[in-house]
Amino acid sequence: MTNHVHILATPPEAGCISRMMQRVGRHYVRYFNKSCKRTGTLWEGRFKSCVVDTESYLLICQRYIEMNPVRANMVNSPAAYRWSSYRSNGLGKPSRIWTPHEVYLRLGKTREERMLAYRALCTTHIDSTLLNDIRTSVNKGLALGNERFKEQIEALTGQRVTPGKRGPKAGDKRERPDEEA
Repeated sequence: MTNHVHILATPPEAGCISRMMQRVGRHYVRYFNKSCKRTGTLWEGRFKSCVVDTESYLLICQRYIEMNPVRANMVNSPAAYRWSSYRSNGLGKPSRIWTPHEVYLRLGKTREERMLAYRALCTTHIDSTLLNDIRTSVNKGLALGNERFKEQIEALTGQRVTPGKRGPKAGDKRERPDEEA
């Protein structure tokens, strides 16, 4: 995209995504600054991320990312966007930086069947509620999945991955300004 990048990655072990993003930040910023004869930081802040329920949401997120340039009216087709992995997923173009996910491989027995099935998936509309769920999960660092998945992630990590309830916490006594008579 013109002002951000989407990456859908499955890490082989804990911490890999953070290390990958740190390395990209170091090397790309150095390259970009040298190429453009500039100095300083390039990005506004830390990357945003969320854990995704692979079985239920991986292909949805993949479609969300690959259809983003179309939704933004940058191109008419995801294949027309040169930075999209759609060319690999839907058209079979080889890529050194892309490895098909196991969920994608289940779309068909042959490469042609998978590409055909994936292109058909990309013709279907992603519900606006689901689009919002994806954006909220990424922006707030929440888990993207069903309730059982979210409970499992919270149990494994000991961290909240669902939105908290709004308002004061139970037992929280807030001071209120004195009312005038």
